[in-house]
Amino acid sequence: MTASQAAPTHSTGQALTPATATGPQSRRITVLLYSDDVATRDAVRLGVGRRPARDVEVAGWREVATPAAAVSAAEAGGLDVLVLDGEAAKMGGLGLCRQLKNEVFGCPPVLVLLGRPQDGWLAAWSQADLAVPYPIDPVALSRAVAELGRRTAATSA
Repeated sequence: MTASQAAPTHSTGQALTPATATGPQSRRITVLLYSDDVATRDAVRLGVGRRPARDVEVAGWREVATPAAAVSAAEAGGLDVLVLDGEAAKMGGLGLCRQLKNEVFGCPPVLVLLGRPQDGWLAAWSQADLAVPYPIDPVALSRAVAELGRRTAATSA
C-alpha cells in the first residue's frame, strides 16, 4: 500500500476507525421549555443554541406557556430535559418541578431558572436536578442543558 492509500491515523499512530474519524456520536435531545413569557422562551432557546456541547444536540423544542400543558407533555413522554421558568406567573417552575418529580413516573431531568442565586435552597426543595439564576447566562445555561442531556443518555443506555 502506498502512503496515499494508507488508512488515516491518530497522532499516536493508531488507525482511525469510522466512528473515531468523525468524532464521538452526538446525543440528540428533545427539550420541554415552560415559561409564560415568550421573551424568556426566546432567550433560553438562543442561549442554549442547537448544540450546547460537542456531544449534545438539541433535536427539538417543545414550548409551553401553561402548567397544564407542561404536565401533559411530561406525562406523554418523549422528552429528555425539562427547562422550567421559576419566575412564571400563576405557577412557577419550582412548584411545577416538585409536582412533576412527585407525580410523573420517570420524570426527565429538570433545570429551573431562578430569580436570584440565593434561591438555590428553593431549587433543592423543588427536587430540580440543576438551577441557573437570572439574568440568563448562555454559557451556564448551555452547560446545564448539556449535562442533563448526558444524564439522560447514561440512564437510557
